[in-house]
Amino acid sequence: MAETVWAVFPPMLTIVLALATKEVYMSLLIGIFSGAMLYTDFNVLQTILTMFAVMEEKVGKNVNILVFLVILGIIVAAITRSGATAAYGSWAAKHIKGKRSSLLLTALLGLVIFIDDYFNCLTVGTVMRPITDKFKVSGAKLAYIIDATAAPVCILAPVSSWAAAVGSSLPEGSTIDGFGLFLQTIPINLYAILAMVFMVFIAWTGRDFGAMAAVVREERTSSAADEYSGDDDVKESKKVGKGTIADLMLPIFVLIAACVFGMLYTGGIMEGKGIADAFADCDSSKSLVLGSFIAFVFMALLYLPRRVISFNHFCECFGIGFKAMVPAIFILCLAWTMSGIVSDKYLNLGGYVGGIVNANASLGIFLPAIFFVVAMFLAFATGTSWGTFGILIPIAVAVVGVENYQGLVLAVASILSGAVAGDHASPISDTTILASAGAQCNHIEHVNTQLPYVLLVAACSFVGYIVDGITQNGWAGLGAGLICMAAVCAGIYTKLPVVEKDDK
Repeated sequence: MAETVWAVFPPMLTIVLALATKEVYMSLLIGIFSGAMLYTDFNVLQTILTMFAVMEEKVGKNVNILVFLVILGIIVAAITRSGATAAYGSWAAKHIKGKRSSLLLTALLGLVIFIDDYFNCLTVGTVMRPITDKFKVSGAKLAYIIDATAAPVCILAPVSSWAAAVGSSLPEGSTIDGFGLFLQTIPINLYAILAMVFMVFIAWTGRDFGAMAAVVREERTSSAADEYSGDDDVKESKKVGKGTIADLMLPIFVLIAACVFGMLYTGGIMEGKGIADAFADCDSSKSLVLGSFIAFVFMALLYLPRRVISFNHFCECFGIGFKAMVPAIFILCLAWTMSGIVSDKYLNLGGYVGGIVNANASLGIFLPAIFFVVAMFLAFATGTSWGTFGILIPIAVAVVGVENYQGLVLAVASILSGAVAGDHASPISDTTILASAGAQCNHIEHVNTQLPYVLLVAACSFVGYIVDGITQNGWAGLGAGLICMAAVCAGIYTKLPVVEKDDK
């Protein structure tokens, strides 16, 4: 069953079940089990052993991310219990004018935190949720804004963990400068650029459509919006201290600074490497653990001596913070296991897709569009952008060749763009999971509400890559994509009513 069409079945089954039943945990378990069954030729005992062997391997490799989530959950709980979040919310209600301003500020913060997508999702949610709650912004809308400024921003930033992932995806022995190639793809990464343009348009105009419009209308007309403040675990972390805005901002600032330092440190800045090389060689998961623990210690030293919060209440935040992150941790563990089942060690979905691309390499002028669609499908099915880079970029190098450098830039840009689009749409993507966790929004609701937006932007990007292939000019494709997006936005603006009114 490996490297055949059956490799597509487990992730597709998972996604269909999740969207149909709204039960993401069971859908992932069924998908993982079905994949293990296919791999072991329906030997039930070997299926169970394989499933948990993959889970052990994937969770073990990503344990630093889980530790980071727990520490961040504790930090958020402590900030909330200290009263700093309430003070920040009160300040925001006086100085921020309405929903539009709160959403645009969310987008701006997402643009600023471009170092890592995990860090982006959770930090932006932590800082902005008190403000958006004050203005009764839908959790689904907040999750969309967070998600649209996570991976799309990181894939455009030369100094980020994503730039390093792209460079490391080039085949061994390649004479291509990975960082230079990445820089060339930035202005023609159509989905990332257009996704942020469309996100700003939606935040500014409030003209939602599809499932998002239905959710926003429901929350505006029900008491749910008035009561919204996240899930039950976060509500448990109610104010008991006398914190100020500084007690929120200082730990967040230290968290950001410490994580950036962690990336430079693990990348070898202390060994004489330059800043760009250190970011390229960093271990982002270790960096996040290092940074979050430094921020945790700083917060304890900031709160406890000043009696902002009592020692007992501070310790209670350990359990509260962990509980708040359990849903995200559980989904991530299952999503990582699914990506392991379809990896090259098992069903090899990437090998199957790569064979299809190689078989159609003769369609020269349509290669950017083909790579975009294939990358989007692969990232959607596996929930991983980085895995998609690793599979398709070597194929692009082999198909296009290093001699045709401009064609290679177009092909790699379309792969990066499609991978981010598929990652943005996938219910089993880690960034999608963390965006819903950061916004304290139901995960499947987040997927359903953002999917029409993703597909619309992806369609405009596809048009741009067709133009890229015909002209062999990335700027022509960017122009075509922007014109297409402008036409879509004009149509939405003239035909659809305002759903998310900017209450003052």
